[in-house]
This record gives sequence, structure tokens and C-alpha cells, in this order.
Amino acid sequence: MNFADPATLNKTELEAGATFAPRFDGNGLVTAIATDIRDNNVLMVAHMNAEALRRTLETGTVHYWSRSRNSLWKKGETSGETQRLVEMRTDCDQDVILMKVEQLGRGAACHTGRKSCFYRRVETSDGTVRLVLDESQPLFDPAEVYP
Repeated sequence: MNFADPATLNKTELEAGATFAPRFDGNGLVTAIATDIRDNNVLMVAHMNAEALRRTLETGTVHYWSRSRNSLWKKGETSGETQRLVEMRTDCDQDVILMKVEQLGRGAACHTGRKSCFYRRVETSDGTVRLVLDESQPLFDPAEVYP
């Protein structure tokens, strides 16, 4: 499975056409957002290279590119918290991928054990910015899952 080169498309083809031509950045990555198919909550934001995108489309199991490990990453390979692709979309200029996924395992997308990686709010008070935990609780203990 190969993807079209976005440089070969004009603006109309890129923004309104039927050709899938993901615009990978200078590092060969595209931003990927995973949302829960049940409630549309954002679970996580990560990156995909062409191989991760290809494997996701071929297998229906979401794969990412780990920038910290510099390697392909099958989501949930260690934790069991896999993501089944239900629907994939791209934005108008094809430089972001949006995936609606079924979060499997215990339902935690985040390596901290929480459902979502977005479990803290940014709040300001009297010129001070701080992070405040929401009410979500970890669904597993990361120390037990990631030895």
C-alpha cells in the first residue's frame, strides 16, 4: 500500500479530491489523534510514519511511531490496551490524521493507566498557571504493567 505524494496534487485535489496523500513533515511523521468511538473524547495525540499508517490500515489495529524510542509502536503491545480502528479521517490539507477507535483492554489509552492522556486542566489564578487533575482515576498501575 502506497500513498500519493501531496506535491503532485493541486489545492483542489488535495482539499476536495478522493486521493489520500498524507503530508508527512520533515521527519516523515504526521500528527495522529485518537478519539473514543463511544463518546468522542480525545484519548491521545501521537505521530505516525508511513509504515505505522500502512499497518494501521492493513490490520485495523492502530500503530504509531514512537519518537522517544525511534521505532514503530503497536499500541497496547506491552499493556494490552490496544486500539481497534473504526474510522479514519484526515483534515483539509491532509497533515493530520483523526482516528475513531475502540479502546480495548481495560480501556486506558494513556501509559499512566488513565482512559485519556488529557487528564489535567490548565488553570490560571492571579497570574499563576497550574495543572489540576480531573476526576479520572487510573484503570491500571503503570508500575505493574511497565516493569
